[in-house]
Amino acid sequence: MLKINKLLIASILIFTQLSLAAQNNTNSPYTRFGYGELADRSFGAGRAMGGVGVGLRSPKQINPMNPASYSCMDSLTFLFDFGASGQLSWFDDGINKQNNVNGNVEYIALQFPIHKRLAMSVGLLPYSYVGYSFGAQRTNEANLNYVETYNGSGGLNDLYVGLSIDIWKKRLSVGANFGYFFGNIKHEQYSIVGTGNTYNANRSQNLEVRDLKMDFGVQYTHPISKTEEVTLGLTFSPKKRLHSTYTNTSVKYTENGASEVISSDTLKNQTYDIPNSFGFGASYVKKDKLTLAADVLYETWGKAHFYSSDNNFKNRVRVAAGGEFIPNAQNRNFFSRVRYRAGAHYSNSYLMINNENEDPAYKGNGYNEYGVSVGMGLPLIDNRSLINVSFEYTKIKPGGVNMIDEQYFRFTVNYTFNEMWFWKKKVE
Repeated sequence: MLKINKLLIASILIFTQLSLAAQNNTNSPYTRFGYGELADRSFGAGRAMGGVGVGLRSPKQINPMNPASYSCMDSLTFLFDFGASGQLSWFDDGINKQNNVNGNVEYIALQFPIHKRLAMSVGLLPYSYVGYSFGAQRTNEANLNYVETYNGSGGLNDLYVGLSIDIWKKRLSVGANFGYFFGNIKHEQYSIVGTGNTYNANRSQNLEVRDLKMDFGVQYTHPISKTEEVTLGLTFSPKKRLHSTYTNTSVKYTENGASEVISSDTLKNQTYDIPNSFGFGASYVKKDKLTLAADVLYETWGKAHFYSSDNNFKNRVRVAAGGEFIPNAQNRNFFSRVRYRAGAHYSNSYLMINNENEDPAYKGNGYNEYGVSVGMGLPLIDNRSLINVSFEYTKIKPGGVNMIDEQYFRFTVNYTFNEMWFWKKKVE
């Protein structure tokens, strides 16, 4: 009972901080557009395997990428998963170079059985990140030099409750996540007089989202032998028009520091959408030895509205593949029981980026993302719980000239607590 109370207290504290902490995981200038950078929603093993998850089905890992996976756990196990990451980013616009360091909590989740064929998961995940700060020297019509600075912060989060049930011979399962979708995205633009540090003008834009969200999944597992099986997975997240509030405020500052609100508008009739999302995944598992998996994700961003416009986005495709190898799961040697993982992924950006000068070489372009990852699952003394670490290198290749080249190295660590809490000891 004591360990349950400690874990619950820690979970509550982390839940209360996660939505704020997750907002500092990026410095990308591309997060100025749309909902920002879309988060990787894979946990533990899947993160080091390129971010796969749709076809993964393991009784030792929580996998919210496909809610049908929850029911694969046995009726005696309790799972707790907590993850954090750090990131080093490099930016190059062809003239200037910059690097930044970020890091924070990413997610937390619990999973437990309700019945031998039914399981539940509860968790808090990031959906997107916004975080940037950059500026430029400008000259106005009166030939007055000033500095224009742009800052952004926030993101969207998904607090979910998921259910999964085995409906046929431990082979066919279905599941659903019921989520509370929330977050704030804030953009600020400052104009600073060149002769001093007084703000000449400030424009602040804030998007607040509060809504419900659903995700559905199905998995079919086909045994090849006593130790081998293949799993096919499908996921679907329906398009959603979000309940949102958009606030736009402009403030002017005088030379003596006094402020004057020029305009302030609060709009609730603008349309903001998240798209239909379709996922297909497959995995091959040789028990306690080898796992191979691949995913394809397709999102219809091209039909999604943002600030009542349907010209901001384009459809997104993400492809990922990876594997896990265990030398000898029964050996006493620690390194023989370590789970060695590697993977790769590719995706195109959902953004159609436009700049203020309408540069033809810049307008309408997005970027492509290429990444590779490696990692390990380090077994603890009980050989059930794991410390998972992954290292990921990602290259952001812009689709047009005059755009910023970006690359980052990300380190992720998560703790997977796996305990037989529902097993009653017999007293002789």
